[in-house]
Amino acid sequence: MNRETRLMKNGAGLGETLLRAGLEPRLTKLLEDMPHKIVTVEPRRPFRERGVKRDEVMFVRSGLLSKYKTDGAGRRQIVALRFPGDGILPREGDADYGVQAIVKSEVMVGRAEDFDPIVAANPELSRFFWKLIERHTSIGYEWLVNCGRRDSTARVAHLLCETAQRAGVDATHEPLVNPFTQQQIADITGQTSVNVNRVFADLERQGLIRRQGREIHFMDWAEIQRVASFQPNYLN
Repeated sequence: MNRETRLMKNGAGLGETLLRAGLEPRLTKLLEDMPHKIVTVEPRRPFRERGVKRDEVMFVRSGLLSKYKTDGAGRRQIVALRFPGDGILPREGDADYGVQAIVKSEVMVGRAEDFDPIVAANPELSRFFWKLIERHTSIGYEWLVNCGRRDSTARVAHLLCETAQRAGVDATHEPLVNPFTQQQIADITGQTSVNVNRVFADLERQGLIRRQGREIHFMDWAEIQRVASFQPNYLN
C-alpha cells in the first residue's frame, strides 16, 4: 500500500473531524448537506492556480493540501498546510496563492453563494471559523519564525513535530507516516532538498528519529521537541 493510499485511509472524515474540533452536530450536518462535489486531487500538479477568482469553499476530507506561492524565478514556497477537517474559505477577488495536494486527497468543494448564507444564519459557525482562522494565523507566525530564525535541523524537526501533532499521532508510541517528499520539505522550510537529506541523516545520527520506509519513529520525543523549539500551544 503506497503512502497516498495509507494517508487517505487514515484520514478522519470531514464530519468526524469537525465534531472533534468542537462544532455542534447540527451545524456539522448543515455543512455536509450543503450543495457540493467531492473531488479527488492528485499530487504533483496544481489543483487551483494563483490569480484565479476563489468564490468557493473547500474542506479536506482526507489527504493533505498545501497553499503555495512562487517568486519571480518560479521557485515555490509552501506557505500553509490543510489537514482533514481543515478548510479554505471563500475570498473576494483573485487568490494570491495556488493550491496543490501533498498526497492524493479528497476535497469537498462548494460554492460561496451556498456557504455564505449558512454562516450568516448561524452565528456559532462564524465563531467556529473565526477560531480556525486564528489558529491558522498562529501556525503561519510559527512558520515565519521557523524559516527566518531557526537553523536547518530545527526547521525540519519542527515541521515533523507539527505534522505529527496535527495528524493526531501519538509520537511517543507510534510512527509518523511521512507525507512529504524531500523537495516538499525543502519548499516548506526554505532550503534545498540536498540539505534536507543531510538534516534527516543528522537527526538519525543523533538518535532522535529512525526511518523505516515512509515511517518516521521518534526515538526521543522530548529531545526532538527541544531541538525544534516546538511548543504545541500555538496549535490549540
